[in-house]
Amino acid sequence: MSDYMFVLESHLDAGQNRAIAEMQRIATEAMMNVWLTGGAMRDMLRGARIVDLDFTVERDALKLGKALVHAMGGTILAEDPLKRWIELELAGVNGAPPMIRASVSNARIERYSKPGGKPQIEAAPIHADLLRRDFTINAIALSLNRGSRGLLIDPANGQADLINRELRTANSYAFYDDPSRIFRLIRFQYTLGFEISTRAQSQLENALLEQYHAAAPASALAAEIRALAGSANAVAGLEAYDKLGLLKVISPAMTGAKLNSPGLAKYEKMINGVLPPGTTGGWLAFLTILLEKLSPKERTEVLKAFDLPKAEAEGLKKLEAGAKKLEAALKSARVTKPSHVYDALEPATTDEVLMTLQHSEHRVVQDRIRTYYSKYLPMAQEVTEEQVVATGVKPGTPKYEKAYRTMVTQHLNARPRKVVIPEPEPVPAPPSPPIVAARGVRKSG
Repeated sequence: MSDYMFVLESHLDAGQNRAIAEMQRIATEAMMNVWLTGGAMRDMLRGARIVDLDFTVERDALKLGKALVHAMGGTILAEDPLKRWIELELAGVNGAPPMIRASVSNARIERYSKPGGKPQIEAAPIHADLLRRDFTINAIALSLNRGSRGLLIDPANGQADLINRELRTANSYAFYDDPSRIFRLIRFQYTLGFEISTRAQSQLENALLEQYHAAAPASALAAEIRALAGSANAVAGLEAYDKLGLLKVISPAMTGAKLNSPGLAKYEKMINGVLPPGTTGGWLAFLTILLEKLSPKERTEVLKAFDLPKAEAEGLKKLEAGAKKLEAALKSARVTKPSHVYDALEPATTDEVLMTLQHSEHRVVQDRIRTYYSKYLPMAQEVTEEQVVATGVKPGTPKYEKAYRTMVTQHLNARPRKVVIPEPEPVPAPPSPPIVAARGVRKSG
């Protein structure tokens, strides 16, 4: 095993490792070469958690992608027959969450007659495919093939840019071919904390001067804003979009004073200071706060660009009512024990919690949410499955859930034992030294 394969496997969870193995098997049986590319390689090499698996194959990515779904279970999220690209959500280990995001695409080159136009697609070797991509840090591949497994391919020297924390385009036509890369460059600047190289900055300024961004769909910018929302620098990134006039691609209304920067700054502080690291959710709360200064008509226009899935659209409509219900439960006079706070917050979504923190003016509500995350939730997690099973119930049954809740309640409400510190025993005084007459002193007389 090469060093790169060892590093890769150490960055993957069990489900992702299985997806890699299945893709290798499927590609080998189809006598196709396959590489891991894009964001997966970028995140691996910079020591970050790998979120999506991006596979590139020699031909017929759609066939291999569907075979991967068949082998692991899951769904097809999107596919592009022109570019031979498919996006998947794969089932985790034994079909259990978390789900695994993956994409499979053909190695290709794309030729454009105008910015953002329909490309002419041709099959290409992996080196050419990497060099037609957006940025050098995304133009790295790792071979998953039997004969060259673990071989790193980096024709644009993206590893050096990762070390130098620099954003550089992979080719001179990056923004001409795909103007939505303008939006991605700004997002990477703030989510990764990288500097834009002098050459890339010049290319960006020329692209903006030529209005290439106007040829990009509003949904492309909406997708970048959604990806930006979970970062610690989301507000700074949105303000950069506004300064460059890019938010107008979605709506002329969501600019200037109507960009709710103060509200989002408060949200950003809460999600980074109150919620534990790794907490999922919060996108709907972010979107609600982003749109708070817009009129109902303007809000509807912006939401079209985001094209929320049905479940999210329904959740957005119910969010305000859910937050008010949570606030009422937390400020109730009947909340007198830690378990009452836990019972109110444990079923609440992250979005409801954040919206309650954002808008509640009751100090007791704010304090109880903070105490829940800093004290009560960690205490509840101390109750283990082994302890519950020891009471004679089987996991997965209603009796188990009832026994678990009972043990959590007892653990939260138990008074801490007083630690009695024994008084120290008195230390006896050291004996006085004997008095010895000094030598050589003569008595008078």
